Formats: sequence, C-alpha cells, structure tokens
Amino acid sequence: MEILTSAEMGRTDRRAIAKGPYDGYGLMRNAGASVVDEILARFAEVHGFDILCGPGNNGGDGYVVARLLHERGLDVRVFASAPPRQGSDAALAARDCSVRPEPLSVFRATRERLVVDALFGAGLSKEIGGPEAEAIGSTQAAGCPVVAVDLPSGVSGDSGAILGAAFSATLTVTFFRAKPGHFLYPGRERCGAIVVADIGIAPTVIEGAGIKLWENGPHVWRSDFPSPSSQTHKYTRGHVAVFSGGASATGAARLSARAVARIGAGAVTMLSPSSALLVNAAHLTSIMLQRADTLADVETFVANRRPAAALLGPGFGVGETARLFALFLLGQRKGDLKGVVLDADAITSFAEEPRSLLERMVDGEMPELVLTPHAAEFERLFPDIAADRSLSKVERARAAALQASAVVLLKGADTVVAAPDGRAVINANGTPYLATAGSGDVLAGIIAGLIAQSMPVFEAAAAAAWLHAEAGRLFGPGLIAEDLPELLPEVLSGLLGAS
Repeated sequence: MEILTSAEMGRTDRRAIAKGPYDGYGLMRNAGASVVDEILARFAEVHGFDILCGPGNNGGDGYVVARLLHERGLDVRVFASAPPRQGSDAALAARDCSVRPEPLSVFRATRERLVVDALFGAGLSKEIGGPEAEAIGSTQAAGCPVVAVDLPSGVSGDSGAILGAAFSATLTVTFFRAKPGHFLYPGRERCGAIVVADIGIAPTVIEGAGIKLWENGPHVWRSDFPSPSSQTHKYTRGHVAVFSGGASATGAARLSARAVARIGAGAVTMLSPSSALLVNAAHLTSIMLQRADTLADVETFVANRRPAAALLGPGFGVGETARLFALFLLGQRKGDLKGVVLDADAITSFAEEPRSLLERMVDGEMPELVLTPHAAEFERLFPDIAADRSLSKVERARAAALQASAVVLLKGADTVVAAPDGRAVINANGTPYLATAGSGDVLAGIIAGLIAQSMPVFEAAAAAAWLHAEAGRLFGPGLIAEDLPELLPEVLSGLLGAS
C-alpha cells in the first residue's frame, strides 16, 4: 500500500534488522529466495540463467539467486561488475555462492537464457555507462527475458527517470513495499509485471515513520466514500454547479455534469450563458439549467441555491470571466460550498496572473480547491516548479499543492494526487484508452460529485482518479468520453458490494 523512497526503504531495512528476527544477510537470503520462487513459477522454458551482480546489496541478492538456482541443478553463470565490499552482506552472499563470477565485460546475452538484473536496484543516483550499459544493450538486442531484482537497473527509484540506459524487465521483484520508480513513467514501462515480495519485514516497522505516499486504491479512501442511507434525500447527497461554455462549446460541461450525477450527487445545475441555453436545454433532462451571463447571476445563484460544490473550466473559455467566477467561488465562506474544482480553461485563465489564484487568502472557513492540470496546464500555472527537472512528478505535485494551498491532481498515465500536507498517491490502474477527448471533463465531474457528498477533497480526488481509470479499463478498446459516466454504476457496484 505505502510507497517508499529509496531513503525510506533504507531506514526501514535498518529498523527491521534492529528489531529482528532477521539480520541483514537473513533478509538478503529471503529476498533472493523470493526472486527464485517467481523465476521457477514463470520461466520453466529457459535454457539457463545469467545473473548480473553489482557490488552492493542488490548484487548480494543476485548471488543468493545464483546459489539457489545452481543448487537445483540448473545452468547458472554469474557476471560481476565489481567485487562486493569486504565484510558486507553482499560479500557473505558471494562467499556462499558456489558459482564463481566472470567479469561483466565478457557478458553477452542470448535469447534462450534468462537474465537476472541485480546490478543496482532502486538506490542508483548516477547515469549508467561502461560495461553496465553494454550489458543492458546486449540484453535488449537479444530479446531474452529479464527479471529485475528490486528495480530495473538504470531506473531511478525515486523519480522513474532513466539514468543513461536501463533494462526493460519482463518481471520485477521488489521487497516489502514498492518504490516511486515502479509507478512513475518512464520507469514504470521498464518494470514489466511487478511482484512485491514478503521477505520477513513486519508491516509495523514503518508505523510512525511519516510515510505519506501510497499506491492509489480503495484502501486509501474507502472509509470516506459516500454511501446513501435510507434517510437520504437529493440535497443531502449534494448539489453541484457546473459551468458551461458558449453555444459552440457546451459538450465538455455536459460530460462533467453527467459524471457528477452518475457518481451519486443528488442534484446538478448547469450554469450557462444565454447564448448556450437552448443548446444545453436540448440535451439535458435530469440536470437543471440556469442562466449565468454575469458575476451577479452567479452570486444570485449561489446565494439562493447554495451548491455544495462547483466545477469550472471544461469548455468554458479562457479569460477574465473564468478568473472572476473562480475567485468569487473561492472567496465564499465554507458553509454550504465545500469545494471548487478548477479544470482546463479555468486553470489556463490564470496563466498570465497566477498570483491572483495561488496567493489568495486562505483559511479554514473557505471552500477547498482542487486543481486538475495536465502537464502543459501545470507548466502554465507553476512554471518555476515545472522547470525544476530535479523534481519527480510526486515532488512537483506536492510543491504545487503547498504553493496553491490546494489538492493538485497532475494528470497522465501515472496520475499523481497531492495535498498541501504532503500526502500523495500515484494512480496505477490507468489505461491508454482514456487518452480521448473529454475524458478529463468526466474526471473533474467525478471529483466535484464526491466533494458534494462530503468526501474530503484529497480523498475525493484520489477516488475519482481510480474510479475513472477503472471505468476506462472496464470498457477497453473503442472508449469515448461519453461511455465513462455510464460505466460508473458498474464500477460503483463492485466497490460498494465488496465492502
């Protein structure tokens, strides 16, 4: 569930060793054994095994793998980039391995043999070159299966960046908890299938360690997910205001409004300019319609109808009107209006003057803000953060959330949701079929609909990202954005029925 950085995993290993029952070499033996179990279960057809070992603990895991495979009478060769440090756990593993290592420089991969990558693992911080890069190139050219120990060598454990060159694994076996590099692109696509193995570290070892990053899923937010009771009526399920664009740009807001309704909000009102009223009226049935040409119209609506959440941006248009409407909504007292979701055009509208949004007065009595940018929109609103290439996607989202005092959902194949207090999730159930026009409008609507039902905003955004992806996976090829709201009931039935 938790995702640990390389430094956090190092501290976890040390705490686990201090608590016992395993010392460092015991954990290393357990790690190697778990890799062997996966290899024997999945790769019975290979002719032999080439184990590539680095000088550190990752290499030590590799020596254990080599010993255990050799003890089963299998054809094993070991190639070492450098000897382990004397007195280390890796040195003990090398001592106990009866297969003598050859220099990594002589390694050449063949299609019939499986390569076990135990060169570096998640702790790598410099670019790969020399014999290691040549070994990666030889392996890629041969097209042979690769099992990575902990993380494919060349992938940054903390950012998923490729450090010069990297293996493309068929299977990655990591230990205790996954690392950010298992989920963040481009590293994620180098991992193949991912197994998180139990090597004897008790889950309690990270209690109190301040871990604030998780793989997104119901375990993160299920306890806060809304479920109507027999006493529920439509307004206790929340009323959402969705703002429409002009006559030629109404579809995006209708997609959002449909998602709001499907996720369970009790009432939805489309606030539309006069020019688009007839267009919207022709397409809306259960969703209400309200004229909103001016800020005064919006003020009157909010005062009279007291929506629980508002969504502004999809198809709305970029400019001063979007800024005025957004700042008005965010300036309300947090009595009825719990949260505001700004997406698409609403985000871009602040690109020329982000300070008016990011430096607004914030206190506990104001509606909470959710921003849902894709990479280009993020760069417009947070140019300094986006320009810092040393930051991982998680770190960028966290920095933006802190700067904006908002929940930031940074979209992509590896969507990250971050809160100002540092909590973050990485969404891992996405599908490329979601890369279709209007998909993000549906996502924004799901977030607003959950906020209206009193779900906390971070949990609402995380849940929406997961549910949105599940709907996309359920449909598969041929998906268009209009399909997504209609798939939500089936996804919700699975979620709520499993509780």
